Amino acid sequence: MQEKYLFEYAVIRVVPRVEREEFINVGVVLYCAGLKYLKMIFEVNHERLQALAPDMDCAEIKAHLQAFEQICTGGKENGPIGQLDIASRFRWLTATRSTMVQTSKVHPGFCTDANATLLRLHRQLVL
Repeated sequence: MQEKYLFEYAVIRVVPRVEREEFINVGVVLYCAGLKYLKMIFEVNHERLQALAPDMDCAEIKAHLQAFEQICTGGKENGPIGQLDIASRFRWLTATRSTMVQTSKVHPGFCTDANATLLRLHRQLVL
């Protein structure tokens, strides 16, 4: 029997107008300490985003999401936040913020394969 590892995840959302609190789920970030895993996956559905906010710049949103992805990857080349340990990077990514790109509250679970779990959550919560 494979060992199960505790993981935490948050849904990544685009909030075009923060004051309205309307959002579209665009990705998932997953952290598993036991597997030393931190990764995110995202997909921007331009049609859905334009329906909610016709004046939204999809390229700008994609750039913000790519910055999230770089922080997950970590390393000196990804700035001061990228140099933090994996747990601190996850906490930074999931901290409450009032910007166009936000995350949900953090949710826990157990998995044997963090990458497969990330893909499953992405299919269920974003696509």
